[in-house]
Amino acid sequence: MPRVLLIEDDPSVREGVELGLRRRGHEVRTAATGEAGLAALGEFRPDLLLLDLMLPGMNGVQVCRRVREDSQLPIIMLTARGDDFDVVIGLEAGADDYIVKPARTEVIEARIRAVLRRIEDPGGGRPAVEFHGDLAVDRAGLTVTKKGDRVPLAPSEMKLLLHLSAAPEQVFSRQQLLEHVWEHSYHGDARLVDACVRRLRNKIEDTPGAPRYIQTLRGFGYRFGPL
Repeated sequence: MPRVLLIEDDPSVREGVELGLRRRGHEVRTAATGEAGLAALGEFRPDLLLLDLMLPGMNGVQVCRRVREDSQLPIIMLTARGDDFDVVIGLEAGADDYIVKPARTEVIEARIRAVLRRIEDPGGGRPAVEFHGDLAVDRAGLTVTKKGDRVPLAPSEMKLLLHLSAAPEQVFSRQQLLEHVWEHSYHGDARLVDACVRRLRNKIEDTPGAPRYIQTLRGFGYRFGPL
């Protein structure tokens, strides 16, 4: 079962989430502050980070940015209702998904599994490595290089790139991308898609403001190319 590091300052939430995940077989380590959580990362080596946004001292966004400096560890933000502005900043900082508190353990576990689920090749039968302009996308190894240099991608960024590049020039709505990439079967939050697209463009495009790979079709959604 996935090892989960939970950084949450509210004792009741921390204990409730920890107990719920442990009952389902997860190995869980908790921390009450961002600083303590960062210190636990190297020792515990989690598969996923559950990160509260509103922490004393170093807040969740700062922790997320610190983790993203040298790691593509999957991150799910825990937020309170009304934290809309912070949610956007958190997603821009590199979080893969977010959950609004309070949330049932079943919901939290489902999101954990969705983020960690191995990426399936939506184009089945495709070559392991595809070349698109300056990009080499290794679908088997789940790596991307640009002009020979490795491009580190968070899980949501990798899933989004694989999904879009599997069908070049096909337009996908935000809702379709939420369903296929984030596995949100309900009417989800389009901010997840838009924030992930911006992060992906910053990593793979020569000029993120004039994207070549991830293009916007205003009023419809996004597509890969044409190159």
